[in-house]
Amino acid sequence: MARELSFRDVQITSDEIRVRRIGPADLFHALKAGYRDFNAQPTVGVFLAVVYPLFALLLTLGLLGENLLYLAYPVIAGCTLLGPLVCVGLFEVSRCREQGHDTSWRSAFEFIHTSAFAPITALSIVMMLIYVGWLYMAEFIYFGSFGNSPPTSIADLINQLITTRHGQAVIVYGNGVGLIFALSALAISVVAFPLLLDKPVTSITAIAVSIRAFATNVLVMALWGLIVVALLAIGAAVFLVGLAAVLPILGHATWHLYRRLVV
Repeated sequence: MARELSFRDVQITSDEIRVRRIGPADLFHALKAGYRDFNAQPTVGVFLAVVYPLFALLLTLGLLGENLLYLAYPVIAGCTLLGPLVCVGLFEVSRCREQGHDTSWRSAFEFIHTSAFAPITALSIVMMLIYVGWLYMAEFIYFGSFGNSPPTSIADLINQLITTRHGQAVIVYGNGVGLIFALSALAISVVAFPLLLDKPVTSITAIAVSIRAFATNVLVMALWGLIVVALLAIGAAVFLVGLAAVLPILGHATWHLYRRLVV
């Protein structure tokens, strides 16, 4: 069960939470454990995994209709920033399974009725703001290079990006800025959402601990980010079929990674 709503909860400070140093072996252990959780309760994960790419697809189609083709790639790439929001239910399933509790659909959303809901909502807003900030920066980079002349078709956009000097600059600067946003989001959220489900902490404390966990294990966390991107790319290669398995496994694995990082 998720922790019950209680005004008597004594909030834990960042200094009271210890962060471990981990190695690459811990990442693969987390992935294996995530795979086991997915096999034990696949339906919840598949549902959330299907909703996630559908959201990105529908939003991208909307952009195409509004002649915002130049934002199609930033929207899809930036959706990885919102991954932790979608995976909160998966974290809760892994937590319940770990404790031998019910892992049904209901348990995945039980946190809504607990004291964890408010700080999770606050952290979700922070992640949304990072996502919106990324889209604004992507738009700024594009118009800073090409001026106020959006592409008229997908072919026109590809031609702009590949065959022109400005297009190559957009690719380099866009991916560079995107990397900064991705690392920032990873640092803020890598253990923050699981921590909010697990312990009576505020969203500020969860972010502080997450940043500390990232800073203590920079190279390992960078490797984790590369693994996530690679697995998502493989899943996207076969669209929903692949993502329906990859996303929930990564979600469950993040919970087990949290267990390795935080005491």
